[in-house]
Amino acid sequence: MRISEEDLRRIYGKPPKKAKYNNKKPEYYDPALKETIKFDSEKERDYYLILKDRAKKGELKDIRRQVTIEIQPAFTAVTGERIQAINYKADFVYYDLKDGREHIVDVKGFKTEIYKLKYKLLLYKGIVIEEV
Repeated sequence: MRISEEDLRRIYGKPPKKAKYNNKKPEYYDPALKETIKFDSEKERDYYLILKDRAKKGELKDIRRQVTIEIQPAFTAVTGERIQAINYKADFVYYDLKDGREHIVDVKGFKTEIYKLKYKLLLYKGIVIEEV
């Protein structure tokens, strides 16, 4: 008996989405949060573990993942067309207790052209992205 692709989708749901850059999507069970966290890369997961360790030592606090930063708000053009907001999604944002400031971190495998543009636009606004 042969099963059609339509039947397979009905039984199993959508096929798993392939990673954007063919990287692995590692997971980590965080006992403090009591949940499993999915990361975009092993490098991102490993950096999260470093941040968690530093927080445990009292060096930093308020670790947040996938924080959206607005570069330009949405607006309506003179033509009447609605223009979507331009956002940047930081991998991590945390507060460092040693230097007393907030850090915005992007864990990069390689820099895409859109990332380079958003980096410059944020830098113009006085927001520095730290690359790991």
